[in-house]
Amino acid sequence: KLIQRFYQAAADVLVQRNAMVNRLIGDQVIGLFVPRFAGALHAQVAVETALDLLRATGHADPEGPWAPVGIGVNTGLAWVGAVGTQSGVNDIAVLGSAPNLAARLSSQAADGEIILSEAAAASAGLAPDGLESRQLDLKGIEHPVAVRVLRLGGGSQP
Repeated sequence: KLIQRFYQAAADVLVQRNAMVNRLIGDQVIGLFVPRFAGALHAQVAVETALDLLRATGHADPEGPWAPVGIGVNTGLAWVGAVGTQSGVNDIAVLGSAPNLAARLSSQAADGEIILSEAAAASAGLAPDGLESRQLDLKGIEHPVAVRVLRLGGGSQP
């Protein structure tokens, strides 16, 4: 019931912001902010949506969240397409280093954190001062990655 509630809350937040809901799997939801749907300010919309998701899961509530959530946000070029056989589409695949980095950031985010790549923070119009800075060693990525951390009620929100 908890996972179903989380999926519903996450899907509602993503759809309201014109994101493509790519995956609902395990305890993870993947949303894509394709410029054609989310608009030219897609990185800003992604950050606002991440904040909305934290609110929707109770991270702003004094008694704490009903679902602990950590979020990763990156921006960049990705290839999105239908994958399947001649008899039909089996999946929507998302490929490229940008979505790979977003997944790695998400896996490093603690409860209530939004970890943003420097590119996503800049593209979203976030001022770097006031945001925590980290260097992360991420699986499959050769060099440490500089990131910014955003939480509800803190830092330079869009």
